[in-house]
Amino acid sequence: MPPPPGPFRPGFWRSPIRGPWMTSVFGLLLLIGIPLLFVTGLLSYASYNPGLSPLNDKTPDKGVLGFYLFSWPTHPYWLYRVLQGVHVTLGVVLVPVLLAKLWSVIPKLFEWLPVRSVAHGLERLSLLMLVGGVIFEFVTGILNIQLYYVFPGSFYRLHFYGAWVFIAAFVVHVCLRLGRMTRALRSRSLSAELRTDLAHTLPEPPDPDGLVAAAPASPTMTRRGAVGMVGAGSVLLLAVTAGQSIGGWLRGTALLAPRNRDPGSGPNSFQINKTAAAVGVTPALVGPDWRLEVRGRGAPLVFTREQLLTMPQHAAALPIACVEGWSTDDQHWSGLRLADLAAEAGMPGAGNVLVESIQPSGPFTRVVLRGNQIHDPRALLALRVNGAHLSLDHGYPARVIVPANPGVNNTKWVHRLTFRT
Repeated sequence: MPPPPGPFRPGFWRSPIRGPWMTSVFGLLLLIGIPLLFVTGLLSYASYNPGLSPLNDKTPDKGVLGFYLFSWPTHPYWLYRVLQGVHVTLGVVLVPVLLAKLWSVIPKLFEWLPVRSVAHGLERLSLLMLVGGVIFEFVTGILNIQLYYVFPGSFYRLHFYGAWVFIAAFVVHVCLRLGRMTRALRSRSLSAELRTDLAHTLPEPPDPDGLVAAAPASPTMTRRGAVGMVGAGSVLLLAVTAGQSIGGWLRGTALLAPRNRDPGSGPNSFQINKTAAAVGVTPALVGPDWRLEVRGRGAPLVFTREQLLTMPQHAAALPIACVEGWSTDDQHWSGLRLADLAAEAGMPGAGNVLVESIQPSGPFTRVVLRGNQIHDPRALLALRVNGAHLSLDHGYPARVIVPANPGVNNTKWVHRLTFRT
């Protein structure tokens, strides 16, 4: 059956630099970067303690895909900040490499006949899962860090299941192609290619995969130029992304980080996830009638904010780090240790605590923290930050702050703590 006109015809693709070597160079970079993305993504999901409570689990039907072998630690305190910063920044930096890799193999996507045998059909299906999965993961991740929530459901669930589909196809693809990639990389010298000018840029020898053009055109770019262009794109994306995680003066360079890049001045002038107004927390809800209820053994304890301020205060310097990749520098919090509140409630050895916000609705209005998070001396019910009372946007009258905890689990506008065994 003759191929239809257009990209299904072998002569349609004419780039003289496309071939197994070029594909393998980009493939090697992805072979290093994608497993790191996958591991940091799984660790990020584990940091929500999904096995602790259904309230924390955003993928309740995950089955064996959600195995976790440890409780999320509180040491080092910057763990989640670095982890999620690497995950998001690396994902953005790999975009030019991914696009270049897809460009290098695009003739394979238009291969004719589409299915030639059962084995060929299975290979094509794995390729569809691979390409579709990687595009889905990168697109949903980038939309999430840009705060553009157009997902037909929870981002956490879609990104989690998409990651497993993609990584399965990725592993199959690596197993099938690793030998070919190794041979292709050895077939040409990287240093020699980086020294080759346009006049001496020649097509690779014909290959069985059909990546080399059947009728190559004259070169308009060297392989050195193609690799350099991809590298420059990645460096540029690094420069306009990494500052949101590193902080300091570099935060001003994070042009791809829309989250509150100019939070104003004063003790409460650091980034926030959502404003109080955006989630329906009004001054009336946290006015003079606000009370903190602490439950454990015996009758519930009820405190006004003034009573909490008269109790022994403790301090901790901790950042806020969010799933979108942004984080703050260390902020100086003060308030009551969660361990002390557990003892007040008659639960000095509490195994977990249910934290409830006065926020009217939302997916993180209630979370559960582990015992190791309660008993870390830096885990606070914070009342003040940087020497001032919390602002309403930062959780006034009281919020939780726990070392190495995702930002959304550092609940704001807390009105009830229930300590349990």
